[in-house]
Amino acid sequence: MNHILYFPTRYFPAISGAEFYLQSIAEIMNSKYNYTVDVCTSTAIDFKGLRHAEGKTISPGDKYYDRVNNLKISRYPINYNINIDEKLHAIKSLSSYRILQLSDECLIEFLKNGPYLDSLIEKIKFPTNFSLDLIHTTFFPYFNLLIALMLGKILNKPTVCTPFFHFSNPRYHNKHLVEALEKFDTIIACTALEKKVLTKKLGISESRIKIISMGVNFKKFNQSSEQTKSEFRFKRKFFRTNEKDYKMVLFCGYKNFEKGAISILKTIPNILKKFPQVYFVFIGPSTIAFNRELSKLRKIIEPRIVNLTPDNLKGYYDPIKIAAFKESDIFLMPSRSDAYGIAYLEAWASGKPVIGANIGATPEVISNNFDGLLVEFNNYEDIAKKVVTLLKNERLSNKMGQEGKKKVQESLSWYDVAKKTHQVYMELIQN
Repeated sequence: MNHILYFPTRYFPAISGAEFYLQSIAEIMNSKYNYTVDVCTSTAIDFKGLRHAEGKTISPGDKYYDRVNNLKISRYPINYNINIDEKLHAIKSLSSYRILQLSDECLIEFLKNGPYLDSLIEKIKFPTNFSLDLIHTTFFPYFNLLIALMLGKILNKPTVCTPFFHFSNPRYHNKHLVEALEKFDTIIACTALEKKVLTKKLGISESRIKIISMGVNFKKFNQSSEQTKSEFRFKRKFFRTNEKDYKMVLFCGYKNFEKGAISILKTIPNILKKFPQVYFVFIGPSTIAFNRELSKLRKIIEPRIVNLTPDNLKGYYDPIKIAAFKESDIFLMPSRSDAYGIAYLEAWASGKPVIGANIGATPEVISNNFDGLLVEFNNYEDIAKKVVTLLKNERLSNKMGQEGKKKVQESLSWYDVAKKTHQVYMELIQN
């Protein structure tokens, strides 16, 4: 029985695509492929918690602290009270780090991003603390990647990284940060475009990069799944008017500029001028910038916005979230920071058309004018035009939603992802 360590930056109840990806395949590897699976992570819940004590963290005794579904979770506290010079000295004194031959600039950049887990760092000094066959970590560019590499070196075991490389965002191209990616035995890219950037622009060996797309639990989101009287009705709860008369545009993700959430807010007045009967629903962690823009917007338009955070939800498959996807008319996420975009798959599983930005990996995920539409990133007029097009053309909207549904049903389940990942593991473990 092979023993795998999963080492994400955060873990559920932290909610983002990277964490959801590792949680999904970890549970399948344990149940279907008979791996012994350990999960190691920080105590951070939100992104701020990775670096600052003011962020959200989870504590011993909290629900999900040491077990999520069928897996045991080992969480390590983040030390916020140690300065960069002390961190540098501590890490550079480790033989497992010196073997990596990374520059000081690389180490400093990763230390700035956090999370700094000194109790785990102390533990990896002694190989007898671990019995592993492979280590799989995510996502770039956070310090857990370097810890995973150090652990792999001291144990002489293969390391895998799924970086979710946001290659449309300039800050991800920092040459010092990229040094670390070159040290992994295998990198899993979500798209051919991501692989191309990693090889052609960043110089990572093509032979070490595998392409495995993301997945979706089709049955959870499928619109035609058996309806029950107790099923949650989103519009009935959150809309202030007759649900039959109003359309619904859904965004689900981190509410920041990168994901396109702020662009949507600035676009809403233009959309309402051309199509007044529409609600906009935002689900995901909020940011200060989003809340500021939302506050300004609510002063000039009717309350047509439903804004939900993870505090309102009970996990990735929360009935409120699933109902929102099933009852929406369009899924809109014009992001430049997605290495893939799991939420597009969830919308397609629900039979809905999607709108994404014509940048980064998204054009490889969304087939423009076939299962969705592409817009120019942060272009309010273009976003408004495409949204109104689908709101007014129900036949086109339904056709795109059904094409997306066929695509995910045929080959984009989490079991498809896990099967391909299992094959990657076997190649590394048996070599």
